Amino acid sequence: MSAQISGTEGYTEEAEELFRRYESIPASENHRHVRHLLPDRPSSVLDIGSGTGRDAAWFASMGHRVVAVEPTDAMRLPAMALHPSPQIEWINDSLADLASLRARNSTFDVVMLTAVWMHFDESQRRRAMPNLALLLGPGGMMIMKIRHGPVPQGRRMFEISAEETIALARMQGLHPVLQLRTESSQERNRAAGVDWTTLGFVKSKGSPG
Repeated sequence: MSAQISGTEGYTEEAEELFRRYESIPASENHRHVRHLLPDRPSSVLDIGSGTGRDAAWFASMGHRVVAVEPTDAMRLPAMALHPSPQIEWINDSLADLASLRARNSTFDVVMLTAVWMHFDESQRRRAMPNLALLLGPGGMMIMKIRHGPVPQGRRMFEISAEETIALARMQGLHPVLQLRTESSQERNRAAGVDWTTLGFVKSKGSPG
């Protein structure tokens, strides 16, 4: 049996339930606060931690070319079947290194991390941010949606401040353009005290990558 990839704890066991919950909320609703930050023209999108493929399919429906990165077989394989599209390429890779993806020497117009960043400890986050910046083209947009609140049993999550994340991003030439705290879209999570921070960053055109 392969070793557990850090940050994916609990997802294999709960894949079926997670599909039901995630797919019940349209991506257009979940990401309404960042829609104005996304390019109107067909662009290249990197969806890291693509999960059920809901967001990747949404991007593809808008004409974007999507690389969907998901390390958990129990999520990636059903997602590929649920959201078949010639616009989506599925990759088995993971933060903090994203080694397979970086080996391509490709960059993207948009890098999306929804419910991903809080799965990594401080040392992993410091290692991951430069890799994310390298994957974002000059003038590109990175969007992060970070969960706060009680940690579900069997999961690995950390409480992360917007200030820490912004500081790490600035060191890589990523400039904040959005910081927003919102309640959870899931009723049971709202009742449990779960809310979210959404951050948007633009990569300066003088930065490498």
